[in-house]
Amino acid sequence: MARDLFKKVAADAREDANKLLARPEELYSRGDEIRSPFARDYTRILHSMAFRRLKHKTQVFFNVDNDHVCTRLEHVAHVGSVSNTIAKYLGLNDELTQAIAFGHDLGHAPFGHYGESVISSISGKFIGRSFWHERNGLRLVDSVELLEDNFRNLRNLNLTYAVRDGIISHCGEVDENGLRPRGELIDLSLFDKPGAYAPATWEGCVVKIADKIAYLGRDIEDALALDFIDEEGKKELAEMAKSDGAVNTTVIMHGLILDICRNSSPSEGIVLSDEAFRKLRAVKDFNYRRIYKSLRFAHYQRYAEMVINSLFDALFDMYREGDTIAYVQSRAEEYPELCSSFCNHLAKLCDRSVVPRGSLAELSARCKNAKIYAKLTTPVIYAQAVIDFISGMTDKFAVRVYNELLSY
Repeated sequence: MARDLFKKVAADAREDANKLLARPEELYSRGDEIRSPFARDYTRILHSMAFRRLKHKTQVFFNVDNDHVCTRLEHVAHVGSVSNTIAKYLGLNDELTQAIAFGHDLGHAPFGHYGESVISSISGKFIGRSFWHERNGLRLVDSVELLEDNFRNLRNLNLTYAVRDGIISHCGEVDENGLRPRGELIDLSLFDKPGAYAPATWEGCVVKIADKIAYLGRDIEDALALDFIDEEGKKELAEMAKSDGAVNTTVIMHGLILDICRNSSPSEGIVLSDEAFRKLRAVKDFNYRRIYKSLRFAHYQRYAEMVINSLFDALFDMYREGDTIAYVQSRAEEYPELCSSFCNHLAKLCDRSVVPRGSLAELSARCKNAKIYAKLTTPVIYAQAVIDFISGMTDKFAVRVYNELLSY
């Protein structure tokens, strides 16, 4: 059985366990720890502020007041469910799978993939490289997101190599079948584009295909509920349903999960049958034609572009080299929430010598993390700080602080 073969492969892979379990440094140690390293990573992700913010980040449809529109958090839960079912059946490490699944989209910007494209344009202009959420997810868990240790000091998450690798390698946009781990544990900074390398683990491969399975049916459900699909599109869905059953989250997930479990093996990889892969591509093609590329998104896209560009311009204009944080703090009377939250962001990640006295200095003193912005000595470093800050925003928060810019 494939399950037994995967168990043997997983056992053989334990020879690389020390590398897969490697952390940049330890967050804290406990003598009474009962969790595995991957279970600890899952908990760190679950406790992070970045994970909490996923509940107010757009998946596809920007509708912050509709409780039943899929958010990024719900999508992550679906990916966790799909990948965990497959991993358990195949005898893979379900704790590693769960940690990758729950961390895979932490790097998403507000306003979904369109917000990502707007930030990528800004990043290209001011930093000289593109922005994509898989790499930003790795940057976030490595350098930006902080957790309290046993003494209320704030430190980097310090996740294992295996989980960090699963985050940056999860790109599910490319149509490929028969996923297998790559042969070596490379420096993750070598990823220069989405999907540049296969994941390093079987568990990462499972999450990568689960990501695609999880969003296709759910996006159709939202599009129908919001009356986003025209009559011609509804007829096309009805035709697809004649052979496959209802084209919704449950039916798509169930059929594809079973197909993967039946057909996957160490020799063939994490694989769908030809027929199931054809159906997957057909649904994905439908979504792109009828949903993602719809002209009905035009107003939303212009609004997202205006919000993100306005926030970046407003903050970037506040750059004052070593006096930047003090200057941003002085503008808090005009833009209270925007400036105070950005000051907190900078205080955590800048050298203490450039943090003004008072509450910001107290916050900075608690931060025992890497100071990735150092002393804000160049506009490029500062632009990265602004991009990190904006990319971490929820849709709701971005709109709220944008509205501060409109006040007099």
